[in-house]
Amino acid sequence: MRFRMILTALILLVVAASQPAMAQGKPVTVFAAASLKTALDEVMDAWSRESGKQARVSYAGSSALARQIEQGAPADLFISADIDWMDYLEQHKLIRAETRGNLLGNSIVLIASGAHAPAVAITPGFPLASLLKGGRLAMAETSAVPAGKYGKAALESLGVWTSVADRLAQAENVRAALLLVSRGEAPYGIVYATDAAADPKVSVVGTFPAGSHPPILYPAAILAGSKNPDAAAFLAHVKSPKMKPVFEKQGFTVLGQ
Repeated sequence: MRFRMILTALILLVVAASQPAMAQGKPVTVFAAASLKTALDEVMDAWSRESGKQARVSYAGSSALARQIEQGAPADLFISADIDWMDYLEQHKLIRAETRGNLLGNSIVLIASGAHAPAVAITPGFPLASLLKGGRLAMAETSAVPAGKYGKAALESLGVWTSVADRLAQAENVRAALLLVSRGEAPYGIVYATDAAADPKVSVVGTFPAGSHPPILYPAAILAGSKNPDAAAFLAHVKSPKMKPVFEKQGFTVLGQ
């Protein structure tokens, strides 16, 4: 009898200990543009503290993430750095269209290695090629990654693309392009203003005129295949007024829905 009582007590303890983990459920899996890392890491930490639940974020170029989603990668939420890749997933019925909304805005800047590089006037025909002095211009991949596409559009609009098109150091995402400049492997680069703000080893030497490229928007949506009941709550947390200062601190413009 005593043995049975001890055994029953142990079982009850095991069940009680497992209940919080069971209540917590599966973490929300987020696929997010690499440029969101600094801000979204802070948003995710706040979510964990406030809800007791977990989220995990996979950061990469929006193009790579969209392709992974198309190929069936398990995720609950996608935050893209441009409209095109979200449109692509919506056209393939891979997001819940009713949950889609534009979260943030951004700008692109010209950065240089070092903390005190001189300013550059970014005007039509500005001498970008001569500024490179034989080095390369770091950019995210210009045919697919949003930051690279915006940068190429701006350079074309300003009439300087052909002068630097063969002098590029193209990276798989914008944070990788930032790192090339931060390490001094490229003298200049084009990244989002928010990325430049996250690295003290680079200087912002100029901001590209807003009219020189399409508007930089970050749409978010829950994925059609998500079965996680916490996905909607996490998205609401990201969009909540409490998180607005987190994004603004990194240089994002917080948009209405």
